[in-house]
Amino acid sequence: MNPTPLWLASLADAAATMTVPDLMRPPGRGGRESAVLVLFGEGPQGPDLLLIQRNDGLRRHSGQPAFPGGRIEPTDASPEAAALREAEEETGLVPAGVDVVGRMPELYLRFSDFRVAPILGWWRDPCEVRPTDTGEVAAVSRVPIADLAEPDNRVMVRYGSGPGWGPGFRVNGMLVWGFTGTVVDRLLALGGWELPWHREGLTDVFEATPQGLRPVG
Repeated sequence: MNPTPLWLASLADAAATMTVPDLMRPPGRGGRESAVLVLFGEGPQGPDLLLIQRNDGLRRHSGQPAFPGGRIEPTDASPEAAALREAEEETGLVPAGVDVVGRMPELYLRFSDFRVAPILGWWRDPCEVRPTDTGEVAAVSRVPIADLAEPDNRVMVRYGSGPGWGPGFRVNGMLVWGFTGTVVDRLLALGGWELPWHREGLTDVFEATPQGLRPVG
């Protein structure tokens, strides 16, 4: 078993007071409450994050990589409890092996009207994970932070035809973008892992459309 490292405790402190992007600020009221588990572990290549890839054909976030999580149910004692329950249901994660270390500010997904509480966790006692809710989850991956920080793996994603752009990451055969990409981008910066990369003139730029992502240019 591995105790929570000091770097993660410091990251949790910084993340708790991070600036929320304007487009992700929750409204004064309304929105469906949900939580995701942002789970850090220690893998062969150093710190990593647990990500799932949702099945194609889902009504929301079809085919997208994401953090395990979902809607907070009335039976959940807290957002932390909801995030752990959802992670267990989706990946077979054993909640007893996770230490909750913090909570990021609530973020808002305008497309799906979800208010999301990102819960930071440390995988103190790692276990085998796999898609256990096969109706929702196609794959489960532990993605090294080093791969996410690698400048050659970074892209930009434009949201529809509007002016909004967001970060994306090509890792483990996935393109991580949207809400998950934004959270990863912030954590890389707050954790001191971010490396210089070219935001202009990228070879890989994508546009989010109702049919999914398509290359631009």
